Amino acid sequence: MTKLFSILAILSLSVVTASGTEQGTVDHCAAIVRDFRQMPERGIPRDVLRHSKGLAIMTVVKAAFIFSGKGGQGVVVARTRHGWSGPSFIGTGGAGWGLQIGAQVTDFVIVLNNDSAVRAFSRGGNVTIGADVSAAAGPVGRTAEGAVAPTAAVYTYSRSKGLFAGVSLEGAVIGTQRDSNSRYYGRPVKADEILSGVAAPPPGAAPLRRALGH
Repeated sequence: MTKLFSILAILSLSVVTASGTEQGTVDHCAAIVRDFRQMPERGIPRDVLRHSKGLAIMTVVKAAFIFSGKGGQGVVVARTRHGWSGPSFIGTGGAGWGLQIGAQVTDFVIVLNNDSAVRAFSRGGNVTIGADVSAAAGPVGRTAEGAVAPTAAVYTYSRSKGLFAGVSLEGAVIGTQRDSNSRYYGRPVKADEILSGVAAPPPGAAPLRRALGH
């Protein structure tokens, strides 16, 4: 019975996270980037973004009614010699059991601080935060501008109810969504081709790349 409820949780959340198109996911991630750029006092320090090698941006829906589960979808992008790469689609999910009820939507931003973090997302498989890449809750706000020497391969942030904060994502598993990449680029394409800039960004990625800036 527990297994059945877990399966139902995953399926129900899959419907939520997959209901939008790939372009809808890209546009939503662009909106998240614009939002945290407009929050200098409480957001991600500009220097952290300026020195980043890439970003993973996603929204996770967590729901519970007796059983619990979560599902999320987003994109990862990387800096290339020609500016920001196109988006490579990523997702996460899971299920649990407990006497609980409620739902929550949280935006996550993972700042990739070095080339090894980009390579981890370029392999096209799963990335386990804290295992495949070292992670730390990122510094927040303008007062952190002077303390941005990276202490981990990735900095992790969340936004819930409009407020960004550093958050621990130890153990979170994020996987490449190959089918979404194929649909968005119109052909089978590997994550490393996207993040290295070999695969040209589709026109629909322009708003996200503009939001990311330099």
